[in-house]
Amino acid sequence: MENNLRRKGAVRVEPNTKRDAKVHRGAEHHRLNVADRGRSYLRHHVEVARQSYFSLLSQPLTTFMTLAVLAIALALPGALYTGLKNIQQLGSGWDGDPRVALYLKLSVTDAEAETLSRELLLRDDVAATELITAKQGMLEFQAMSGFGDVFSFLDNNPLPAVVMVMPRDMSVASVPLFQAKLQALPQVDEAVVDMEWVQRLAAFVVLAERAVWVLAALFVMAVLLVVGNTIRLSIESRREEIVIAKLVGATDAYVRRPFLYDGVWFGVAGGVFAWLLIQLSLLFLNGPVGQLVSLYDSQFELAGLGFVETILLLVISILLGLCGAWLAVGRHLRQIQPQ
Repeated sequence: MENNLRRKGAVRVEPNTKRDAKVHRGAEHHRLNVADRGRSYLRHHVEVARQSYFSLLSQPLTTFMTLAVLAIALALPGALYTGLKNIQQLGSGWDGDPRVALYLKLSVTDAEAETLSRELLLRDDVAATELITAKQGMLEFQAMSGFGDVFSFLDNNPLPAVVMVMPRDMSVASVPLFQAKLQALPQVDEAVVDMEWVQRLAAFVVLAERAVWVLAALFVMAVLLVVGNTIRLSIESRREEIVIAKLVGATDAYVRRPFLYDGVWFGVAGGVFAWLLIQLSLLFLNGPVGQLVSLYDSQFELAGLGFVETILLLVISILLGLCGAWLAVGRHLRQIQPQ
C-alpha cells in the first residue's frame, strides 16, 4: 500500500501539533472580552452622537425653527415659576413684622395705656409692644400731615392712645385669631391689622401655583409633539437608508440610536435657549421693578433661576427631547420593514 502511494506521487501528511496549537491560540487571542465590547459600544455611541450633532448643523434653518419652538415652550413655564418665586419672596417680607394696632378708648389715660402695654408684654403669645400716647400721636400727625394748626381750634385731643402689638406666631392663619383676642379687651376700642392684602396674596399664590402646573403640563405635551414630529420627518427622509440597514442585519436598537441622539441634542439646546430667554426677560424687567419697589422703601430684588433650578431645567429639557424622540421612533420605525 505504501509503495503504491509512492508510485502515484502521493505525499503523506504528518500531523503538525505545533502548527495546530498556534492556530488555536490565535483564535483565542482575537476573541472579544467584556471590556473590549464595552469600549467598542462606547466608541460607537460617541461616533453616533457626533454624527447626529453635525447632521443637525447641516440643516440650520430647520434646526433653528425647532429649537425656537422648544425654547419658547420651555421658557414660558420657567418664567411663570420664576415670577411665582418672586411673588412668594415679596409676600414673605410681611411675615417679618406683622403688628396689630390697638386703638384704645378715649377714656383711657396715658398711665392706663402704659399699664396695658406692660400687661400685654407678659402674655405668652406676644413678642413685643410699643405704646404711642395720644400726645405723641398728635405730634406725629402734625409733623406728617401739615395740618398742625387744626388742633389749635380743638378743646381736646381727638386721637386715642395706640398700642402696637407684635405676635409670636406670625403665620397668616393665626394672626386673625390673635386679633380677635385683643379686640375683646375692655380698654380696646378697635384692633386693626392689615390682613386683607396678605390673604389676597396667599390666594393668588395658590392660584398661580395651580396655573403653573397646568401650563407646564400643556407645554410638556407641546415639546413632545414638536420633537416627535421633527424626528418623524427625519425618519421619513432616511427611509431607504433604514431599509438597507435592516436588510444587512441592523437591529432596531442600532437604527434607533441616531434619532435618539437627535432628541438629546434638541433637549440640550432647547434648555439652554430657554434659560437665556428667562434671564433676559428678568434683566429687561429689573429696572422698572427696582423703581417701583423704591417707592415703597423696599429692598426687594428680582431673583432668577438658581444653580439647582438651572440644572433641573436642563435635565427636564433633555428628558423631554429623549422621550419625544423615543416615542416617534418606536411608532414609525415599526412601519419601515424591508419587503
